[in-house]
Amino acid sequence: MHKGLGRLGSALLATALLAGCAGGGGQGGPTGINDPYEATNRKVHAFNKGMDTLLFKARPGHPRSVNNLFVRSVSNVGSNIGLPAKVVNSLLQGRPEPAIKNTFRFAINSTIGLAGIFDPAGSSFSLPETDTDFGETLAVWGVGEGAYVELPVYGPSTERDAVGTVVDIAMNPVGQLLSGSDATAASAARVAGKVADRKRFGETVESILYDSADSYAQSRLLYLQNRRYQLSGQENNDADAWDPYADPYAQ
Repeated sequence: MHKGLGRLGSALLATALLAGCAGGGGQGGPTGINDPYEATNRKVHAFNKGMDTLLFKARPGHPRSVNNLFVRSVSNVGSNIGLPAKVVNSLLQGRPEPAIKNTFRFAINSTIGLAGIFDPAGSSFSLPETDTDFGETLAVWGVGEGAYVELPVYGPSTERDAVGTVVDIAMNPVGQLLSGSDATAASAARVAGKVADRKRFGETVESILYDSADSYAQSRLLYLQNRRYQLSGQENNDADAWDPYADPYAQ
C-alpha cells in the first residue's frame, strides 16, 4: 500500500477519537455563542491580530484590498491545489455531484488553465468551485459544533472545525502523492494562495480587525453566523434579520 494512503487511513481512523473533543449532538442548528475559552481565545486573537498588523495591514494612503491579475493568479493556483481534498471530503459526505464537478474543475484548470493560474473551468465551462472541508464532513456525520476556539494563524474556528483542520492537513491528497521538492512547491503554493486571498479581501478583513470596537467579538460573531449558514445550506434573504457588518459592541 502507498504510504500516503496508509497515512490517509490513519488520519480517518484517528478522527473518531479526535472528534470526541467536539462534543456530541448532530447538526441541528446550534444557536448562540458557546465560548468557555474566551480568555485564552482573546490572547490567541491578539497574537493573530499582531501578526496581521505586522505582515498585511495596509499602510496609510494605500488600498486595503489588492485584486490585480497577479494576486488573482496566485489565489487561483492555491485554490486549485486544494481541490483534491475537497473531492475527498465530498465523497466522505456521500455527495458525489460536487466531487465530480470539482474533479473536472481540477483537471481543466491544471491543464488548460496552466496549473491553475487561470480559471477556464469557471469562466468557460460553468464549473465554479464547491467549497467544503473535513469540518463539514464531521457535521454531516453528526458531530456537534462544540465550543468556539480561535486557532493560532488559522483564526476563528470551533472544536469540530479545529479537528477538521488537523485532519485536512493530515490527509491532503496532494501532499500524500508528492514528495521532495514537488511537495514543498505545492505547500508553498497553498500558503501563497492564502496570502493572496488576504490581499484580495483586505477591505473586509481590516474592517473587522481594525474598525470594530471589539474585533474579537466581531470575528467570533461573523465566523459562527457564516459557518452555520454554510453548513445548513440556508441563505439569509432578510436584510433586517442579521447585518454581517454590524458591530455588536459599537456604541
